Amino acid sequence: MYRLIDQQSYLVIHAPMQVGKTTALRTLAEQLTASGSYAALHFSCREGVVAGDNFAEAQRAILSSIRRSAERSLSAELHPPSLTAAPASSLLDTALSTWARTCPRPLVLFFDEIDALSGLSLLSVLRQLRAGFPDRPEAFPSSVVLCGLREMRDYKVTSEAQDRLGASNFFNITAESLTLRDFTRDEVAELYQQHNADTGQVFLPDAIDRAFYWTQGQPWLVNALARHMVEQLVPERSQVLTAAHVDFAKEALLLCQGTHLHHLAQHLCEPRVRSTLERIRAGLSLGDVPEDDLRFIQQLGLVRMARAGGLEFSNPLYREMCCAPEHPPVASGANWSNSRTSC
Repeated sequence: MYRLIDQQSYLVIHAPMQVGKTTALRTLAEQLTASGSYAALHFSCREGVVAGDNFAEAQRAILSSIRRSAERSLSAELHPPSLTAAPASSLLDTALSTWARTCPRPLVLFFDEIDALSGLSLLSVLRQLRAGFPDRPEAFPSSVVLCGLREMRDYKVTSEAQDRLGASNFFNITAESLTLRDFTRDEVAELYQQHNADTGQVFLPDAIDRAFYWTQGQPWLVNALARHMVEQLVPERSQVLTAAHVDFAKEALLLCQGTHLHHLAQHLCEPRVRSTLERIRAGLSLGDVPEDDLRFIQQLGLVRMARAGGLEFSNPLYREMCCAPEHPPVASGANWSNSRTSC
């Protein structure tokens, strides 16, 4: 991504919830600013959601988020200047243009949760970023990264909104559309080794294998399993962690449903989600399932493309949560009665 930012590219990054998008982008922004070459800022567009189609209020909310994030993350000379008067349709354009002209470094902006906006508000933001693109880096941000759950084609820009704002190809300037991948088995081992280095507590190889089996490297699940094991099941650092601990931690996650799993579980109540997942589990054809439904469950992260074609569950833990198949054998050697009650 450094290469693309150096090339003054505008990018889209999309990935399901809880795979580390925000952490990665915040870290990248900090590193870019620390390099001395850029003024890089990560901020959320979530506050603009309540504005609905009131695109002026949505822009004001985003600019407020930018200012607060800048005050936390950037030195004073890199802060955006005070807002100047501008038409409701170009508040963001005017503010970013003024900031780029006054900032001593090129601006790199990470618009997180951009696809939480919809309709006129989303389209207004995208059109203004598109309009300022030719003026970078002297009079507009050098690089912009739009981050969310969806690919650009799935952004919730209605045909009515496009008609009202006169946009037929509203954001054709992105250099690439990128996604974040899950951890490999070796990366899970490396992550768990950090706990060993810090505390002396060891994850046995079979525990790492089992954790990767259940999660297939999904970052939130990998960390949640480890956290439950070391904080709830086996807080004693002299005791090693085994595959049995992983299985008990998995059961606890399914029972307690932390924020991430609870969000996914809520979608299982939707008929289109439930029926599609049941078809995938049964190995039935998906030929008559609407394309929007298939994309939606992929964006949630519940399923992925299978090597042999078609869709499959992203990991066995999601499969168990969604369809409650038969449990694989739990590794022997442990019997913690609190594994289903401690979260």
